[in-house]
Amino acid sequence: MNGSSLAAAEISAPKPGMGVFERFLTCWVALCIIAGVILGQLVPEVFHVLGEATVAQVNLPVAVLVWLMIIPMMLKIDPAALREVGQHWRGIAITVGVNWLIKPFSMALLAWIFIAHLLRPYLPADQVSSYIAGLILLAAAPCTAMVFVWSNLVDGEPHFTLSQVALNDAIMMVAFAPIVGLLLGLSAITVPWDTLFLSVLLYIIVPVVVAQLWRRARLAQAGAPALARTLQALAPLSLSALLLTLVLLFGLQGEQIIRQPTVIVLLAVPIVIQVYLNAGLAYWLNRALGVEWCVAGPSALIGASNFFELAVATAIVVFGFQSGAALATVVGVLVEVPVMLSVVHIVRRSRGWYEKGQSAA
Repeated sequence: MNGSSLAAAEISAPKPGMGVFERFLTCWVALCIIAGVILGQLVPEVFHVLGEATVAQVNLPVAVLVWLMIIPMMLKIDPAALREVGQHWRGIAITVGVNWLIKPFSMALLAWIFIAHLLRPYLPADQVSSYIAGLILLAAAPCTAMVFVWSNLVDGEPHFTLSQVALNDAIMMVAFAPIVGLLLGLSAITVPWDTLFLSVLLYIIVPVVVAQLWRRARLAQAGAPALARTLQALAPLSLSALLLTLVLLFGLQGEQIIRQPTVIVLLAVPIVIQVYLNAGLAYWLNRALGVEWCVAGPSALIGASNFFELAVATAIVVFGFQSGAALATVVGVLVEVPVMLSVVHIVRRSRGWYEKGQSAA
């Protein structure tokens, strides 16, 4: 079986719906936030030790957790899927445009409007620039993992979803650092380029290489069923690492959260607006160009969601555990799941409206 047919076999197989763990992910996130805040107050020394365990500005405990999050996701990516890009070129073009030409810049604009101006009086003055940086980091990396869940929930075209994720990962390797650096520079923040590129190397390029070597080995040994079993076994590990990262982050941020809970709500404002703005724009453009609904749904969801694992990791590496940037990216984790589920609901409910417009186009 060649790579293309193997990819088709893998993604055409029936996929289970959202499991109980994934369905209530927002609840687990909330519980981990509460646990982190409480533990941070009870045993602050433990979190201080973990926070100081760094080599070349990279926190080792977080690096391990992020790898546990990312590598199982990267195992799903089949390089052969890039051959499918041409089949859905309009949806691909719209999604790439929204992801890379609109989303980071719209978030920078929203952060400037809300964080730097409208909400500034209610935020710590010395953290405003750091909050803006965190929001930009959050928007500059398209989602890699949860996109498969969102696409499944809207009956998305699997070849399109896989191709778009693979293409976004390829673009991310070369575009993430320059876009972030440009926007952070415009926000009057000094960018440590060596650290930023190092984080991209550690959290994208190396996991991709490791995952692809592992993927090829599993396929060579026992074929697609063995790879599917590996992915199924690793799924809880990935989510568990995410939740442990939240406990660690909020353990270090606990004092600030207790002291300023309003900051969490205010940081969520531009994130929520950005999700609906970009999802709506991608969905409308697909409809205007006559793209099939099964492609438009995942296109809108991919265009709006964020690779928050990378954003959190980069914020920690560049700005530190206790920075406003790290807090802003973690707020993105909390906000994304319930908001994206609401986008899924809107896409499904609007199918009739969409297909009328698609037929006219």
